[in-house]
Amino acid sequence: MMGFIRFVDRLSTAVGKAFAWLIVALTLHIVWEVLARYLFNRPSAWAFDLQMMYYGIMFMMAGAYTLAKNGHVRGDILYGFLPPRVQAGLDLLLYVVFFLPGVTAMVWAGWYYAGESIAIREHSSLMADGPPIYPFKVFIPIAGAFLLLQGIAEILRCALCLRLGAWPRRAEDVEEVDVEKLKEMVHVKDEDIAELDRYAVDQGHRP
Repeated sequence: MMGFIRFVDRLSTAVGKAFAWLIVALTLHIVWEVLARYLFNRPSAWAFDLQMMYYGIMFMMAGAYTLAKNGHVRGDILYGFLPPRVQAGLDLLLYVVFFLPGVTAMVWAGWYYAGESIAIREHSSLMADGPPIYPFKVFIPIAGAFLLLQGIAEILRCALCLRLGAWPRRAEDVEEVDVEKLKEMVHVKDEDIAELDRYAVDQGHRP
């Protein structure tokens, strides 16, 4: 079971990191569009649509990665104070009642939604000759499938927690800077910071 969970975690991480590079393409596209518009007076009619597609694909394909890293926002402020088994029970209930039906519907409906768009070679309707958007819509069921696979791994993770009484450890990844962890890494104590503050105040009061 743990082998499957780790495989899905690695897959979601690899996909999320790969599509994160779209932010570079999006940035370069915006820079070029600004230069083309204000320096060369040759703006692109497709600029707005393509920027939305870049962002939309990146956003959708990062869903499974975010779930693998437990990065989605929780609305319950009491959740963190509950024992691991209670947390796992609540998560399992919510995954079965809400997550699985919702994401399965997303994949099912997205498949037909993308299929219809491909069949008619759908283009953007914001302008007379808009860019094709059926390649963008193909990513809806693909992103849903990755999210569903990661959700199954999370359900298995909940089952392990219920059995063992503790959450299985997740793979480490890039995280925001934690002040306490940073102080531990550089061996800085609160007393040292307080002493430095007192020294700075004394120096400021000297003429």
